[in-house]
Amino acid sequence: MKVFAIALLTFILAGCSTQPTEVAGINPAPSNTALLVDQYYIGVDDVVTVNVWKNPDLSITVPVRPDGRISVPLVGEIVAGGKTPVDVSKEITQKLSRFIKDPQVAVILEQLNSHEFLSRIRVTGAVRTPLSMSFRQGMTVLDAILEAGGLNEFAAANRTKLFRRVDDEVKTIQIELEDILNDGDMSTNFSLQPGDILSIPERVF
Repeated sequence: MKVFAIALLTFILAGCSTQPTEVAGINPAPSNTALLVDQYYIGVDDVVTVNVWKNPDLSITVPVRPDGRISVPLVGEIVAGGKTPVDVSKEITQKLSRFIKDPQVAVILEQLNSHEFLSRIRVTGAVRTPLSMSFRQGMTVLDAILEAGGLNEFAAANRTKLFRRVDDEVKTIQIELEDILNDGDMSTNFSLQPGDILSIPERVF
């Protein structure tokens, strides 16, 4: 199992020529978070929320249709496929400004279905059930570990690593998993991002 986990991790990270480096300044997971991914290109079957501030009747949560479009109250048909959430937000804001004063629009990705494998969370190493799971907004390190059935008896919990691709470079983030599970110290219970990999090594006896 240990060899398989290492091989899987190597395969997933293949193609990145930069060595993982330690990244600092990562904030703990907020209690209530929404995913707003500026650089993600929306695809068919993705689920998006259009949130118009102070106008709940205009706010919707809809899947992107096969033609790449969504229907927005007052605005009508909007092409979302192939655009970033920011681009779609700007277009909706522009069109809504004909009907309401100074609209404030946020486009939030709720489900990343079109790029499922790019956005999946992987948990490898000394857990009871190594797995690959669909990303969901608000997921934290603890959520992923619990989904994997918790740690096995060989886990070196405080040597857990979170691997994250940032600007075409794979960063390594230290996770104090034993402190999270046993002491309730949530300082490294970070929010997960699409494509994150959690690796829990085994103890050296």
